[in-house]
Amino acid sequence: MRTLCLLILSVALPAQPAKDLWTAIEPIYAKTLQHPFLTGLTDGTLPKERFTFYLQQDAAYLDAFSQALLDLSQKAPDKQWAQTLRRHAKEAIAAEKKLPPAPMAPTNYAYVNHFRHAVATGTFAEGLASLLPCYWIYQEVGRELVRKGSKNADYQSWITSYASPDYAKSVAEVLAMYNTAAPKLTPAQRANAKDLFIKSARYEYQFWDMAFRQEPWLP
Repeated sequence: MRTLCLLILSVALPAQPAKDLWTAIEPIYAKTLQHPFLTGLTDGTLPKERFTFYLQQDAAYLDAFSQALLDLSQKAPDKQWAQTLRRHAKEAIAAEKKLPPAPMAPTNYAYVNHFRHAVATGTFAEGLASLLPCYWIYQEVGRELVRKGSKNADYQSWITSYASPDYAKSVAEVLAMYNTAAPKLTPAQRANAKDLFIKSARYEYQFWDMAFRQEPWLP
């Protein structure tokens, strides 16, 4: 489930306070779109083995992400939100089962532990903020890349999945949750939520970079 404008962003931003989060990661978003992993999806230069590595890592990631959604649902202040997050968790598990599994690479492991800790120790909104980039950045990447398309059927299928109306609906659901919950945070909690969001956005960039490099454990 998951998963950025070249020099000028053309993203339709929702109302505050989610808009503030996105504004904070605009430079990260722009650089992400320029990463050779993503440009390689549309121009056909991405080697198949690097895409396969990405899919394997994504399977491991989605397993952890689905559990984080279930854990966060336990903190949801609204029953409907809890039900929505549990549904998203089931969708992530279903997606993960379609992908080839592999042990986590270092960046994947660090990213997963970042949002696990945020969900376990923070408020509902803080935990959600750590998960939002996975939803939101992938939506914007999908929207950007679908305009270019890819001659590679596997790459095109991946791009289309994140540009779909169904995926956009899921993103809208979690953004609405954050926009409702965030105003109730203290200033310190609001600042922490922003920091968690920024860190996760950086991890999203590093996730694609990890796949492009087929990152090993060292030594």
